[in-house]
Order: sequence, then C-alpha cells, then structure tokens
Amino acid sequence: MREVKVLGPGCKRCVATAEMVQKEADKLGIPIEIEKVTDYAAIAGYGIAATPGVVIDGKVVHAGGLPKPEDLARWLTS
Repeated sequence: MREVKVLGPGCKRCVATAEMVQKEADKLGIPIEIEKVTDYAAIAGYGIAATPGVVIDGKVVHAGGLPKPEDLARWLTS
C-alpha cells in the first residue's frame, strides 16, 4: 500500500488534489492510504513553500497548484 500525504491548509485545491490522487489510484488499481497534513510546521518540515503538496512514500513529488493526472499516474506507479 502506498502512503500518500496531501499537504495544505484544507483549501479547495488541497481537497481537489486529494480527490485526484484517490481517483487516479482507483483507476490504476493501486491501494493507497491518504493522510491530509494541515499543520503548518509539519508542512514546512517537508521543505515546500507552496501548497498543495503531495508526498508519496515519504518523497515530495509535487508542490503548488493542482497536479496533472498523468503525473499522478507516474508518481503512483514508480
């Protein structure tokens, strides 16, 4: 199971990013566990300045704006 964290204050883009990650994982048949990280200190700990951020299995793969579905697919399968 892939561990995915969506970093952000809970804004609409953060919610949309979490939904996009879940949709792409379902489409690919990849089981994931999503955690939404809203604590600013925890977000800063990942070294990102813009949200939403996406962390997969401990690695920051995206920061700022909505990710593209094809990028999500690549990150989830690599």
